Amino acid sequence: MAFYNTIIGALLVGFMLHVSVVMARADNFKVLVVMSYEEDYPWVKEIRDGLEPALSKAAQIKYFYMDTKTNWQGGPEKAKEALALFESFKPDGVIAADDDAQAMFVVPYLKNRVATPVVFCGVNAQASAYGYPASNVTGLLEREPMKQSLLLLQQLVPSVKRFGYISKNSPTDKAVELQLSEEKESYPIEYVGSRIIQTLKEARVVSEELKSKCDALLYVTMEGLPDENGHPLTDKEIMPVIAHAFGKPVITNALYRVKYGALSAVVKTGEEHGRMAAELLLSAMRGKPVAKIPITQNRFGQRIINIDVMRSLGIQPKPELIRSALLVRTEQ
Repeated sequence: MAFYNTIIGALLVGFMLHVSVVMARADNFKVLVVMSYEEDYPWVKEIRDGLEPALSKAAQIKYFYMDTKTNWQGGPEKAKEALALFESFKPDGVIAADDDAQAMFVVPYLKNRVATPVVFCGVNAQASAYGYPASNVTGLLEREPMKQSLLLLQQLVPSVKRFGYISKNSPTDKAVELQLSEEKESYPIEYVGSRIIQTLKEARVVSEELKSKCDALLYVTMEGLPDENGHPLTDKEIMPVIAHAFGKPVITNALYRVKYGALSAVVKTGEEHGRMAAELLLSAMRGKPVAKIPITQNRFGQRIINIDVMRSLGIQPKPELIRSALLVRTEQ
């Protein structure tokens, strides 16, 4: 009897070792991550911070950056480079972040053309704008918690009645403007429209003009907006100019932009997008049909208040409001 128990035990150990090897091999994936924007762009860093803990133990990851914030015109050529990398690397799955990567890379080269599963994240437009879902594409839409941001602003400054939106001409800004138009009837503060600008000088002039029309200004991103010499600027350089020219509360949609000089925000995070995109892609690479992975969107928001801006504007909120938010200071 002891002999048979030994044999059975050895067989069980062998079986478990075989299963472990198969599972290890099954999770030895290769993943290509195509980012629309530059490697040092804060949103891109947040996405990486979210996806790497979920993917690094299961996959070899290669990153490609299309740099479309600073060189949008060069995006199509960058997309061709991304395709060449895709063909040489032969990944088991692809993550494509933000709208430019969809329009310039996934739609023309991967959508319904390859069997490789593709998961998008950070997409501001409607999924249908890119023909999603597709046979091999699903993902995560980026939706601003705009109503929550306006409610926070109203709690900070009860006298605020109207707000406007200042932006440059980009796919992200168009998608945000569409969201504002669709949701404006549900907002606690009246939305009076948007102004599209082309240069930093124009941004300063328009911000001053909007003082008489708005009690608050929404700033999402103008990364890449040129100065008078045509040099592309960062949000960190642009935000203080607009905030100073407007002289009233400016709200935004990201932690780092609150640190650049906005008053407040309720923000979605790149970490959430990266983590969720990684989880969706792992499901697909492990055998779940893409058609059974529905398109979803970010779910959570965090309250952010810049205490330096709050004090400079003479705002004295209720203590419980301060306790419920993450407090930051302006970065110099």
